[in-house]
Amino acid sequence: MSGGKRHAEPVDVHLVLRRETCEGPEVLLSRRAGNVYAAGLWQMPSGHLDGPHEDIVAALVREAREETIVVIDPADVRAAVTVHHRSPAGACRTGYVFEVRRWAGTPRVAEPEVCDAMRWARLDALPEGMVAYCRAALEAYAAGTRIAVHFQQPGDAIAYDPAADRLHHLPEATGAAAGRPGSAVVEFAERAVGRITEWTDTSWVRTASRVWRASNSHGGAWYVKAHQNERFHSREVRALRTWVPTLGAAAPRLVAADPGLRAVVLSEVAGRPLHGAMLPDLQERQIFRRIGELARRIHDSAPPRPSPDGAGPALGKADRHLTAARSLLAPGDEAFVRDLVRRAEELPALEWVETHGDSGHRPSPGFGIAYGSALGDPELLERGRRTLSRLRSEHPPRSASGGLS
Repeated sequence: MSGGKRHAEPVDVHLVLRRETCEGPEVLLSRRAGNVYAAGLWQMPSGHLDGPHEDIVAALVREAREETIVVIDPADVRAAVTVHHRSPAGACRTGYVFEVRRWAGTPRVAEPEVCDAMRWARLDALPEGMVAYCRAALEAYAAGTRIAVHFQQPGDAIAYDPAADRLHHLPEATGAAAGRPGSAVVEFAERAVGRITEWTDTSWVRTASRVWRASNSHGGAWYVKAHQNERFHSREVRALRTWVPTLGAAAPRLVAADPGLRAVVLSEVAGRPLHGAMLPDLQERQIFRRIGELARRIHDSAPPRPSPDGAGPALGKADRHLTAARSLLAPGDEAFVRDLVRRAEELPALEWVETHGDSGHRPSPGFGIAYGSALGDPELLERGRRTLSRLRSEHPPRSASGGLS
């Protein structure tokens, strides 16, 4: 290095809290207020590391809780873009921008002395009056850029000015493997659909299986999935070859499968994911009716068949779920569930039909409390609690003699 003191600069963390709506993706913005830099301008929730004891993910989780009250599981944090920034006054900093699509709580202003408002803004229609640095980071994120430089010049405004746009996107290295599957999966997919020019990791937070969107230079797109184990792979391939075709254009087509890699290539289906989408009541009802119609097609895709021996209520599974969820249950819940499973033993054997998720699996009592807690999924946890509450209201406990108490 050249003589003199080694250069050092602050490290920022920025939160892209993202939700899907019928109008497109939205991100949470907060308006700075009080005796702070850029007062009156919109930006993402953000902050600095507290010290060398804190890593960038821990800092993001802390800042999100302090500024917006939302609780984020570190496992739900996704790297978005890194921005090297210089302010009009000449001070430099490095900002790490992270995307989060799952959280607990409703965002609100938690530090009114430095923030006087919050709002959701469409990613493709950001508001006027934004911090130029923040606006640049969001534009780089929307473009899929991994690293960007935003060096403002003396005299530039702190607020975003389209006439003085200083954002510079750094292209990725030709051999970069960020977001790509391993070479064996790449070769398998390209044998099936030809040369792939872009890979986008679209996996959910449950990382045992991985999913990528693969596209070529002509606009063609497919999905490539690597299953977590042979059982999941064979089950899904069987479904894709048997009952999935009965759904027609509403379902993907199996293009290729490799049992050794436990990987499949699927055609892309028009539309967008419903996960996290906020829809008008009428549209939501129409969509759920359509989902029900498709589920009916699945059930009717093959003739019912007799239930195999030993296919009664899954008592062992119920025990495992209850053990995992015990600390989250209300008084009486565990006894009720055990009683409900015992009652299920008295039911006549059911015929087996194809079902989404578990082909040929007999329906059984269950709830998502254990899974929701283990996966840090507040939506699944709450759904499990609502289901359990409804079951308790619809199935009063029986007395020791067998009648209703």
